[in-house]
Amino acid sequence: MSNAWYHLVRAGASRKNGRGPAPSPSPGKAHVSQTILLVEDHEDNRIVYRTVLQHFGYTVLEAFDGEEGIRRAREELPDLILMDISIPRIDGWEATRMLKADPATQRIPIIALTAHALPEDRAQAVSVGCDGYLAKPIEPRRVLEEVQRALECVRPAEAVPPAPLP
Repeated sequence: MSNAWYHLVRAGASRKNGRGPAPSPSPGKAHVSQTILLVEDHEDNRIVYRTVLQHFGYTVLEAFDGEEGIRRAREELPDLILMDISIPRIDGWEATRMLKADPATQRIPIIALTAHALPEDRAQAVSVGCDGYLAKPIEPRRVLEEVQRALECVRPAEAVPPAPLP
């Protein structure tokens, strides 16, 4: 783990234990009303991603495996999902397929987080419905950039006003 990651992780752990001040988000970068579901089985990765996202004002929900990720996505309807691919119970590919096939969750952007970095892996991410793809190891800055990019591309149907009645 790089020194920057270590300090980021330590800062998150201190806040979690009630010690140390929480970092304030950078002006103009907070997304307080947006919720990210992080589906990741490795605790160290969850701590790093959660710390970065919370620092920038996102609410972060977590799931340890694909089954829990699907359940939480359907219950919570997050604004975006960060989906590890190699997770227990239901892998990230299948979890993404299921969420994209469900009318309640199909519009939620899903970014694949994976150690599989071959061109065929990227093609598989697209074929199952992922809206983004990040190959591990991932710098926290890249995760944040991809989250921001994906959220900017979302065109929520509920934001379109209904047509006036004749």
